Amino acid sequence: MRKYLEFYAGRLPVYIDCTCMSVQTSPLTLGTEKIGKLLIHYSLPAIVAMTASSLYNMMDSIFIGHGVGHLGIAGLAITLPFMNIAAAFGSLVGVGASTLVSMKMGQKDLKSATDILGNVVLLNLLIGSLFTLVSLLFLDPILRFFGASDATLPYARDYMVVILLGNIITHVYMGLNEVMRASGYPQRAMLATLFAVGINGILNALFIFVWDMGIRGAALGTITAQFLALCGILLHFFSPKSFIHFQKGIFNLKRNLTLGMLAIGLSPFLMNLCSCMVVILINNGLKNHGGDMAIGAFGIVNRISFLFIMIIMGFNQGMQPVAGYNYGARQFDRVIQILRYTIGCAVAVATTGFLICQIFPRSMIYLFTTKEELIDIAARGLRIVLAFFPLVGFQMVTSSFFQSLGMAKKAIFLSLTRQLLFLIPCLLILPEIYGEIGVWASIPVADIIAFVTALFMLIWQLRYFKEMKEK
Repeated sequence: MRKYLEFYAGRLPVYIDCTCMSVQTSPLTLGTEKIGKLLIHYSLPAIVAMTASSLYNMMDSIFIGHGVGHLGIAGLAITLPFMNIAAAFGSLVGVGASTLVSMKMGQKDLKSATDILGNVVLLNLLIGSLFTLVSLLFLDPILRFFGASDATLPYARDYMVVILLGNIITHVYMGLNEVMRASGYPQRAMLATLFAVGINGILNALFIFVWDMGIRGAALGTITAQFLALCGILLHFFSPKSFIHFQKGIFNLKRNLTLGMLAIGLSPFLMNLCSCMVVILINNGLKNHGGDMAIGAFGIVNRISFLFIMIIMGFNQGMQPVAGYNYGARQFDRVIQILRYTIGCAVAVATTGFLICQIFPRSMIYLFTTKEELIDIAARGLRIVLAFFPLVGFQMVTSSFFQSLGMAKKAIFLSLTRQLLFLIPCLLILPEIYGEIGVWASIPVADIIAFVTALFMLIWQLRYFKEMKEK
């Protein structure tokens, strides 16, 4: 069963198969074990992996903020749409591959699962190479379109040149990590991620503070960490002891497998592109009404909120197999129970984030920079963006809940409407009236509308469950 991480306010989505990340257990317990115990059991591995992913992104910002300065922070924020597009192409292959591998292994079709492994390598090499070539040829115009100014363009360019030159490594690393997780090795996949995070932190410190490589050092640290993690993953797939591993004859594109992967990955691909549009509008709105400093502030706010978002997503991932199983078994009481537990956990995390960021915003931002002007702007933005953050926890759980019941259209509707129907119009209208504050305020306004929409859809669904119970 394919699960996805929802994008929030221009943030980079990450797609993970929650079933495979979970500690292996008998599926039968999903219908009998205590709901609270099941939620913790299935959530913890996902929370660890996704928190690590969040820290991975935060490290570059922290080291760049203290080692390069506020323009480096702003330059990094300019690159967010680029990273979203890269993630879109990555999810196009990765999500589809992990889903198909899980299915084929469930059918005990190891040959097809192994063929998918070879296709993943080839597709990532092909797509990664084309993306790098096109991006490098038109790098400056693209960065200008994303909101770069004369002051921030050199920083964004220096960072992206290194990232793009190592883009093939990134694509293959992410693709094979997904396949390893889906093929029955979630712990190894998680350890590979944690290893990359740790190495990235060490290398960032060396490249930026010891060898004075600036923003290029942060990018080089990221690519080097991914390369070292990729080497470990390759060793796994070269081993004949692995369920699926490299073999002769698998490195050729098979039409049915390729089309299957791309079809499954199309939905997250489009959602990532939509996310890219949102970030571009935010960056350009802040550039026009607040300047480079405001863009840098958004980069900081983005990283901080992302940390809490990832924890909520961990609980969502834990909910999904439990809700899906019991829905299939028509145990609607247990479905409602897991929903309540997950909403409670998500709202608690979101409320904690809300309180921390409202009470201690400057302390949080100080992790990234010591420049007072930037701290002031980011603190104001953080308070506004997270003004209704507890509602976000509810909305995210609701969207994931519909996905876990196989109601993909409703889940996608809740995800896309927040961005396309709510957030984008706000970003086009409010900044023209309220300036920079209008850009920041667009996010909580969209959150409120998305919450009301999710609430009505959930009430309708729960009434349906009640009717089914009475029959």
